[in-house]
Amino acid sequence: MTISVAMPIAAAPAAPALQRVRGEGRLAVKLSGGETRIDRLFQEGAAKIRLPVRPSRERLEAILINTAGGLTGGDRIAWGLDLAASTNLSATTQACEKTYRAEAGSHAEVAVRLSLGPGAALAWLPQETILFDRSALRRSIEVEMAACARLLMVEPVLFGRLAMGERVVSGTFRDRWRIRHEGRLIHAEDFTIDGDIAGALDEKAVAGGGLAAATLLLVADDAARHLDAVRAAIGTSGAVSVWQVGGRTPEKLLARIVAADGYDLRRALVPVIRLLAGPSGLPRIWTT
Repeated sequence: MTISVAMPIAAAPAAPALQRVRGEGRLAVKLSGGETRIDRLFQEGAAKIRLPVRPSRERLEAILINTAGGLTGGDRIAWGLDLAASTNLSATTQACEKTYRAEAGSHAEVAVRLSLGPGAALAWLPQETILFDRSALRRSIEVEMAACARLLMVEPVLFGRLAMGERVVSGTFRDRWRIRHEGRLIHAEDFTIDGDIAGALDEKAVAGGGLAAATLLLVADDAARHLDAVRAAIGTSGAVSVWQVGGRTPEKLLARIVAADGYDLRRALVPVIRLLAGPSGLPRIWTT
């Protein structure tokens, strides 16, 4: 007689959880001895903030670093800047932020919170965000401004790198901006490009085949006086408009720029940044 005994089949071991980027960097600055200086600095995970020797006594420069070297689905990174009254800060990134292919249903997330006290001036000038094929990125930018504060924001985006032969066919990019001045919402935009990115960029009303774009925003009491100069600097690469917010100060200057690739985009952006941020306003790391 033969007796068969069924042996339980061991379950396959669960796949190990993939390591994900987590990082948060916060910097608060104050005015001391007539100069903008560090008040508080917090760094956690992959987010680091460095403050190189300043080229100007008038402005402090901060460099934001993601030590992971890029983002993919499930990664989260957050930045926060808090400017006390009458301070002057320029913030940029050490390198372009690369966003790589994400698994289905996942996305990378970047959250930015900026706070400007009375009379403070911030130039938010990160280097390009590069989106690769099948990447997924959600970004939010929240800004609170007090009276007489001045904000210059530039956010350039590259859909692949033409010189490297990269082509973004599909993916997701969602960008949400909310800017308030003395508690009033003065600027809100939600940009989404999803699915067939290559097809959308080919549309004349979107990018006309361009692979690089940037949004430039200046919120200041005297933003309107720069309109003609910015239009001349941008030329046919984009368009510029000015509004007076609610019939009162501040004024808002908004420019959209589209270019064939990252090189042409920088050629259009750099003169405008120098114009609006002053001769020493372009971060040195942009040219090194």
